[in-house]
Amino acid sequence: VPAGAQTPASDHQGFQPVESLAARPDVTRALAVAREIDAGSEPVLVELTQIPAPPFDEAARAARFAELLGEAGLADVVIDDVGNVLGHRAGVGGGPTVAVVAHLDTVFPPGTDVTVSRRGERLYAPGIGDDTRGLVLLLSMLHALEETGLETLGDLLFVGSVGEEGLGDLRGVRHLLREDGPAIGAFIAIDGGSDSRVVNQALGSRRYRVKVTGPGGHSWGDFGLGNPALALARAMYLFDDAAGTVVNTGPAATYSVGRLGGGTSVNAIPHESWAEVDLRSVDHGQLDRLDEVLAFSVERALDEQNRRRDRGDALEASLETIGERPSGTVASDHPLVRAAMEATRHLGFVPRLGAASTDANIPISLGIPAITLGRGGRSGGAHSLDEWWSDDEAHLAVQRAMLVALAAAGVPAP
Repeated sequence: VPAGAQTPASDHQGFQPVESLAARPDVTRALAVAREIDAGSEPVLVELTQIPAPPFDEAARAARFAELLGEAGLADVVIDDVGNVLGHRAGVGGGPTVAVVAHLDTVFPPGTDVTVSRRGERLYAPGIGDDTRGLVLLLSMLHALEETGLETLGDLLFVGSVGEEGLGDLRGVRHLLREDGPAIGAFIAIDGGSDSRVVNQALGSRRYRVKVTGPGGHSWGDFGLGNPALALARAMYLFDDAAGTVVNTGPAATYSVGRLGGGTSVNAIPHESWAEVDLRSVDHGQLDRLDEVLAFSVERALDEQNRRRDRGDALEASLETIGERPSGTVASDHPLVRAAMEATRHLGFVPRLGAASTDANIPISLGIPAITLGRGGRSGGAHSLDEWWSDDEAHLAVQRAMLVALAAAGVPAP
């Protein structure tokens, strides 16, 4: 177990009851201030959204987020070796370090127009909800704690992580939880839009680039050579056919072919064709079965297509792993999960447990208690150019995250 798991969930049972915390005058004041501050947070949301943060190019947004953490009152703010922003708020001692994490990156490539526009009560821009609003939640929470001077026993670590989306493959949190990283006792990811869902299951994923190569040539003059595009198409057809049986006969799982490419011209036999495949499940065994189906489908398609050629070198294929997110579950009766459920009920929602693929996958796989909570407000069109967000009692998400973090870190007796 890495240093990041020095205070694992099972060793820390001193979570303070949410209802008792919420009844304290100092906590009540902090929650009220959080509501006031979050109501005025729209300018910060717009500013951060309009700083592009494509995968592997989050530096500009990270620099501004670090400044904002400092402006909120943190003197100990750093940007680490991979680009994560870490803001440390010291506790008085006697509790675990609790990380509250939102990701800096968006799915959108460089050059995407991220200008924010308003249509009625909605703000539109790529990435405005996922997960720029999560960053704003962290700032609202921090401002409220600093303004009221509310202390915690354990330290709070506010993190803007890099590499959560796509081929980023959770690289920011992987680095955060490295062996010589900070000892984190509980982890709260802020992602997704639900005020009632408590994500305690890490939805694992495996991602592959399937590549078929051959000699290539002219569509007329070299007809009869092995065609990588046809072999790839055959492989994806066979995979779809067999994978459908897997996902319908076991624990929940999904698969998708997200991107296809290759070739140089419509009148050329390509020398290379490729596809990117995404496999997902909370169950490790289901991922193994989908792995087997994919490998078999590619092998069979290659064999069939090679037998159809009448000359030239045989086609070759490879499967390259381009991403892997571990799966796992934090027990529903774990103190962190219970605290999140209690906080959800306290704010008037009916809690429900769920699974998702977020930064929390990494700590869950390492035995560190971790959950994911929503960013607040209403949103839609995530991962699309028409993404939108509106402030529909968004402060409730700030209050929920604050209550859970306080329950986990502990608050000194009045």
